Amino acid sequence: MTRKLIAFDIDGTLLNSQKEALPNTKKALEILRNNGHLVMVATGRSRFLAQPILKKLNFQNYVVCNGSAAFLDHKQVYKHLLDESQLTDLIAELDELKVDTAFIGMDAMRRHSNFSIPIMDEAMRSFGSHVPEFDPDFKKQQEVYQALAFYDAGYEGYFDEKYPALRFIRWHEKCVDVIPENGSKAATILHLGKTLGIEKEDIITFGDGQNDKEMLAAAGIGVAMGNANEDVKDVASMVTVSNDEDGIFKALKELALI
Repeated sequence: MTRKLIAFDIDGTLLNSQKEALPNTKKALEILRNNGHLVMVATGRSRFLAQPILKKLNFQNYVVCNGSAAFLDHKQVYKHLLDESQLTDLIAELDELKVDTAFIGMDAMRRHSNFSIPIMDEAMRSFGSHVPEFDPDFKKQQEVYQALAFYDAGYEGYFDEKYPALRFIRWHEKCVDVIPENGSKAATILHLGKTLGIEKEDIITFGDGQNDKEMLAAAGIGVAMGNANEDVKDVASMVTVSNDEDGIFKALKELALI
């Protein structure tokens, strides 16, 4: 069988509604690895936020920060930092608008402001995390792979033309990821595939969220979970059942990979 690169989102995909991996999901991952496929995570989380899942499910290969960094055998092989000048200007504007922001390094995250702790808390708790500690100097001391801007749909598209080196990807009704303009899970996965000699048609991706749409569309086979929104399903090659119904296991069975 041709070696595949198979990439999985974490929240809403690898994990069910109780934030756990189903037994059949674990079984499927073991079979894929034993069959020689490159199995990896592709997440919006930074490494430190993904670490518990990586360890629990034995992932050695992962794309984090929505594609801004990639690791093979736990060694970093790709890095794409945010444009410092445009990020500085954006943060200044968001401060004026009293919109909270946070900066994400590879192994730490700190918030830049204190305008609305409840809004930040709601967004962060949605994936089992918490409001980052306050450190307005974090950006000066750490490499910034990603930022968070805690605004709702009222500002949708407002910053896009002003900051062309940045992209704004919504993952919660009250928060967006800020990533490099030409960066994404899709771009990094395709880069890894090319580097490793794995053709696009042999890349399979699984996801459920807005930040998964590009990698579902770009892969040879993009599998949307049954719990995904319709616009996510629309760009996928295949739709499986939900993350609570063994969606990963059943899709891989249908694809004759397990």
